Amino acid sequence: MTELKNIRNFSIVAHIDHGKSTLADRLIQLTGTVAERDMKAQMLDSMDIERERGITIKANSVRIEYPARDGETYILNLIDTPGHVDFGYEVSRSMRAVEGSLLVVDATQGVEAQTLANVYQAIDADHEIVPVLNKIDLPAAEVDQVKAQIEDVIGIDASQAIEISAKTGIGIPDVLEAIVHRLPAPKGDSAAPLKAMLVDSWYDAYLGVVVLIRVMDGVIRKGDRIKMMKTGAVYGVDKLAVLKPQMVDIKELGPGEIGIFTGSIKQVRDTRVGDTITHEKKPTANALPGFKPAQPVVFCGLFPVDAAEFEDLRDAIEKLALNDASFSYEMETSAALGFGFRCGFLGLLHLEVIRDRLEREYDIDLITTAPSVIYKIHMRDGSEIELHNPADMPDLTHVDHIEEPRIKATILVPDEFLGDVLKLCQDRRGIQLDLTYAGSRAMVVYDLPLNEVVFDFYDRLKSVTKGYASFDYQLIGYREDVLVKMSILVNEEPVDALSMMVHRDRAEARGRMMCEKLKDLIPRHMFKIPIQAAIGGRVIARETIAAMRKDVTAKCYGGDVTRKKKLLEKQKKGKKKMREFGKVAIPQEAFINALKMDS
Repeated sequence: MTELKNIRNFSIVAHIDHGKSTLADRLIQLTGTVAERDMKAQMLDSMDIERERGITIKANSVRIEYPARDGETYILNLIDTPGHVDFGYEVSRSMRAVEGSLLVVDATQGVEAQTLANVYQAIDADHEIVPVLNKIDLPAAEVDQVKAQIEDVIGIDASQAIEISAKTGIGIPDVLEAIVHRLPAPKGDSAAPLKAMLVDSWYDAYLGVVVLIRVMDGVIRKGDRIKMMKTGAVYGVDKLAVLKPQMVDIKELGPGEIGIFTGSIKQVRDTRVGDTITHEKKPTANALPGFKPAQPVVFCGLFPVDAAEFEDLRDAIEKLALNDASFSYEMETSAALGFGFRCGFLGLLHLEVIRDRLEREYDIDLITTAPSVIYKIHMRDGSEIELHNPADMPDLTHVDHIEEPRIKATILVPDEFLGDVLKLCQDRRGIQLDLTYAGSRAMVVYDLPLNEVVFDFYDRLKSVTKGYASFDYQLIGYREDVLVKMSILVNEEPVDALSMMVHRDRAEARGRMMCEKLKDLIPRHMFKIPIQAAIGGRVIARETIAAMRKDVTAKCYGGDVTRKKKLLEKQKKGKKKMREFGKVAIPQEAFINALKMDS
């Protein structure tokens, strides 16, 4: 068991792409935690999709041994966290397991929206924060300006900020010394009853559920009987290990240490993140406060393209939900698409990641319906229902009013793009709350409706600001507005996968846009296909896909015109009949592209 004064637990927080995972690589490499031949870039990003997109999705931990300049050997437990808004819950729970944070800021980009969001989480968790300026080897680096910006915007003293380049390795030894000397050691009492926090859990095909814990008080040993305080379940500790990315078995874990155990737990559902683990015979008196469970924000339907793959999809979704506590799902059926699942996500990136993993790891072709948010519908009789899917909208004669979720969005943007950003937010029915300056960059705070942001707000924001804006949001509550359900009819049949909730003022424009898009996306058939957008019984927009023509008069040459007329009449009757019985095949790409809203 390591002495408390020689342990340091810390996480690395930063905006997307400011170099968290690369810094973690250098710390692992410099201390020789992983042999040179086993090193690879983004060592802690284990999923294929993380490596391919270059983003961190799961917070991962590693234990590093560091012989410091003062002659002592320290144990450093590092948790590398994601930078995207959608995975903010991973950041918040990692924060509770450690005492300090390295705040990485890109010396060429400065403070971004996510930097702020993540730092505030660290400050809430009462962390000691060490600012680190990364990418100082780049010609565009502006070290002094960025230090001033950290002090202005975040209010942390940056005079002692460490200047590094995680790619080339400049300044990494100083980071290790700062972790040892500037971050506090953990507190805890090894004689007290066991009290450990469940930080994360995942499923391993050989070991069952693997649980990552941070010990606060007491000691956990191999063979102990332990109890989860929330669920009341009791397990035996079969294996106790620390992660040096690979598992290394140990006999015991003491206060302040972070490690993993397995205890033949069958389902990740049985392990609640934030739960307190204690001994069965000698439990601790009071549990740790735990976390709020992650609330899904965006909902969409996932359906297999081939209805026969429904059972495979169910297995795949159950397996994914094992590792992702924030992903919720329930069965649903649709007239157009058959059986599928209504799934809840933390944001659009989360939705994309889950969809990619289902298609890639389980080889299932999916149709994704329009993402929607939860609306609160207040009925005339005083009851209130939550609407997850626009297709389930009750009859409007019984509805009193509809409320939609609103968010508080913080956008940091260079001065020259400010006008475009304000216009974009106004177009999306935003209400401006605040506008301040940090150096040459404006910080705009807007109150926006979530359903306007969910579609493609982020893409539009990036394109109007040439990629310079950064964006972060949090939910602030519900507000009443004039919302209507818009249905799309193809060949006079409603396509429930394309129905959506829109603001009444926007309905016509959005309906027209949707019809124009579908006209280009649906292939031509042998008969005319009308595409209509309707609110209730009123059609607000229409496009028609022209029929393909077969030249039935080709065999006629010369002779009487009535022969040609007879053939054309016959063709006309056939087309009319086809249109009554003809099924319009809407290809999968049409669904996905129709749901990507442009300007």
